[in-house]
Amino acid sequence: MEIGILGLPQSGKSTLFEIMTGVRSRDVHGETCVRGQASVPDERFDRLVKIYKPLRVVPARVPFTDVNAAGEKAWETVRQTLSAAEGLLHVVDGFSDSSVSAMLNRYRKLADELILSDLVVVENRRERLLKVAKKTLKPPESLHVELMPRLQEQLEAGKPLRELALTKEERSALSSFSFWTLRPELVVLNVAEDGFPNVDAFQKEACLTDPLMGICCELEAEMAGLPPEEQKEFLADLGMEEPAFGRVIRAAFALLGRISYFTVGEDEVKAWVIPEGTKAPRAAAAIHKDFERGFIKAEVVAYDDFMACGGSHAKAKAAGKVRLEGKEYIVRDGDIITFRFNV
Repeated sequence: MEIGILGLPQSGKSTLFEIMTGVRSRDVHGETCVRGQASVPDERFDRLVKIYKPLRVVPARVPFTDVNAAGEKAWETVRQTLSAAEGLLHVVDGFSDSSVSAMLNRYRKLADELILSDLVVVENRRERLLKVAKKTLKPPESLHVELMPRLQEQLEAGKPLRELALTKEERSALSSFSFWTLRPELVVLNVAEDGFPNVDAFQKEACLTDPLMGICCELEAEMAGLPPEEQKEFLADLGMEEPAFGRVIRAAFALLGRISYFTVGEDEVKAWVIPEGTKAPRAAAAIHKDFERGFIKAEVVAYDDFMACGGSHAKAKAAGKVRLEGKEYIVRDGDIITFRFNV
């Protein structure tokens, strides 16, 4: 799981990366690629920590990668570095000129570069396939023959591949190409302190289907440098309940189709990250592969049911809210689970 951060020079992408991860790109000057992890803000997790007061706490985390490349081979460097990224965070400068037209131009400049990069890949693939006799085509190649014209038409229309209605099989067949515009994208407008009204106008004008958020990185960076108590006062003065960068982290987490379940106790409270739709044995493998291999049952209580019973596992069990689930159970976001296994 990884989110690649992209943006034009001076867009504030590295500043946002530093705010979210605490890793200062300036401290590793000269490095093309900087990686860091951001903890996902979650009130449920925080409340469980208060209840159990464990020795160790491990929140859900999102890995982010910031790439700084320049020169003729900049795009090749970015492509290679972010080849494994499952999603993209596209930071747009909305502060140097906050007019909607200027923001749209900056957004389109990078978006068009990504589309053009994918188009080159598609054209090259079609050219190579034309040189292969139809009778000798392997099944994946036959599927590519059918798919590539659709992809080319979409890209030539200036539209990202993620907007195409592709089957699971088709997406799987395209996975090796690392298409930029096939990956889910979160657009973040880095605006001036008084520029938030322009976010809605930008979204309307851009006709975006991708999720969009507005943030003032300058303000967030100032707040991030304050002690916790002063941060609360800072937020209160602004009429905000939490830093905006926390919402960006949560949105990035959701972008990848991930959820988290909890294991709790006096030793540790931990959020385990899994893909949405994961069955119980596979979810258990996040803890240890032996848990999946020797899976017997999952003892599950939903977070809301747990809290409705006073934050007590014993009371939840007495109220019949603790369930024993088998191998076909699909884990839900916020489940509190104890796995029973035998190896």
